[in-house]
Amino acid sequence: MPTRNSRLADFLPYLLTLTAESVSDVFAEEYRERFDLRLPEWRVLAVLGDAGALTQRDLARATLMDKVAVNRACRILEDRALVMRSPNDRDGRSHHLELSDTGRAMHKEMMPAAFAIERRVFADLSEIERRQLRQLLGRVRNTVKWLDSSQAA
Repeated sequence: MPTRNSRLADFLPYLLTLTAESVSDVFAEEYRERFDLRLPEWRVLAVLGDAGALTQRDLARATLMDKVAVNRACRILEDRALVMRSPNDRDGRSHHLELSDTGRAMHKEMMPAAFAIERRVFADLSEIERRQLRQLLGRVRNTVKWLDSSQAA
């Protein structure tokens, strides 16, 4: 007889995935309608807006997307003149990507929109609960990073 802890509905990684996908769907619809961006392009644009020029490898690490998805998103953003590519002086095989003036203008518009969506999605949580959720998620991410690094060693 299965115990309560053996049900998929009680499995935290599954619940995190369902929640993340549900939240992403809400954001994706808004990005598509307002900015004609899919989530991978939005992530790249948002990270470049925060971090400045990065290589595609750096973008893959920062967004937790595979390099093919990052490459595709960067090409779409370049085709739309939202991102510019420049040589990487430290590594002749890679390039830096950074926001163009048009990309910076879009970033300036999309971030307040993203925080407005965040407020709607998490409206049922108090400010204290949202802060606790951020802290808890950060702790889980740190544990996962530690597990990944200890397994690689």
